[in-house]
Amino acid sequence: MNLDTFRAETREWLEANCPQSMRNNPFHFEDAHEVYSTDDAIVWRDRMAAKGWTAPTWPKAYGGGGMDYDTHRVFQEEMAAIKALPGATGMGLAMIGPTLMEYGTEEQRQRHIPKIITGEVTWCQGYSEPGSGSDLASLQTKAVLKDGKFVLNGQKIWTSGAQHADWMFALVRTDPNAAKHDGISFVLLDMHQSGVTIKPIPLISGSSPFCETFFDDAVALEEDLVSELNKGWSVGKRLLQYERSAAPSRAKKKGKPANPYALTAKEYIGEIDGKIADSEAREKIVKQTMLEKSMQLTVKRVFEESKSGKAPGATTSIFKLVGSTISKESSALQSELRGTAGAGWEGDSFTEKELDACRGWLRDRAVTIYGGTNEVQMNIISKRVLGLPDK
Repeated sequence: MNLDTFRAETREWLEANCPQSMRNNPFHFEDAHEVYSTDDAIVWRDRMAAKGWTAPTWPKAYGGGGMDYDTHRVFQEEMAAIKALPGATGMGLAMIGPTLMEYGTEEQRQRHIPKIITGEVTWCQGYSEPGSGSDLASLQTKAVLKDGKFVLNGQKIWTSGAQHADWMFALVRTDPNAAKHDGISFVLLDMHQSGVTIKPIPLISGSSPFCETFFDDAVALEEDLVSELNKGWSVGKRLLQYERSAAPSRAKKKGKPANPYALTAKEYIGEIDGKIADSEAREKIVKQTMLEKSMQLTVKRVFEESKSGKAPGATTSIFKLVGSTISKESSALQSELRGTAGAGWEGDSFTEKELDACRGWLRDRAVTIYGGTNEVQMNIISKRVLGLPDK
């Protein structure tokens, strides 16, 4: 099928099948469970999954769309044209799915990947522990192999979405006598078992996307060991590269969209001769917009380079470092431009957008910490991208 035919058929199908509630509905990852739990979202997911379009570039053998680069670009453009949300989202698609395709056995791929694509199973990440965050390799959750099962005891923290997840991918220590980066294994485990206890952590934004997760003789099957025993550190690092490479890559709708910061500033600060009335606000908006545009071009360049088939490398830490900074400064700027109206927590005197701006500003204080702090990303970039010495 040529690209023009594909575009026309895709446009027609999307218009006929994407519910209105799944269009023009941007959301923060903290709200993903609520957004994707509605009846419309489930219908949309099932329709997209039936075509393999929840994972459009994944192999058809596992239920994916099998799209090449050019076809996928057209698909993204048509999705952007109607501002459609992806058919599904989450760590299954962004993290463990790509990792299993690289490191998993064929049996593991056949068992897990199709259910990620259909949305039957959702995933969470078991990496950080109290005292083992930035120094992840010091993790202490133990896993003892006995009778074909790993018996897990310990604690994970900041496990995003654990209260909603069906499965977890986790780093566990299987050889306590080995060096810090050795003796770690990468396992998959069912979250619906008596040995797993989950406690959501309330944040200042009012939500609880992160959790504490406790293992008390929890079980992971030996067949769900990914790669080799005691060789999980390499798998775990690769998964983080896939996570960082999942920085925003949605195609933009053709045409010049209105600058959202300028719209907010003109509404709350006012304008003179078509310009934002405050020069300092104009300067901040220009700097933020330039940073975002630069990020978009960098993502595009790396995505095009990935056509060579290479897995994402250490340069993906740039996405996490810059992307998290952009997100944090974006929410701060949106709140600041509203003045006192952007500092409202509750009350009838504030609009829904004003309340969202305040909560977004509070929520995004954590963006440069979770998923690998900015300090850790800078260390990775300095050593593995720039090749700088340790001292």
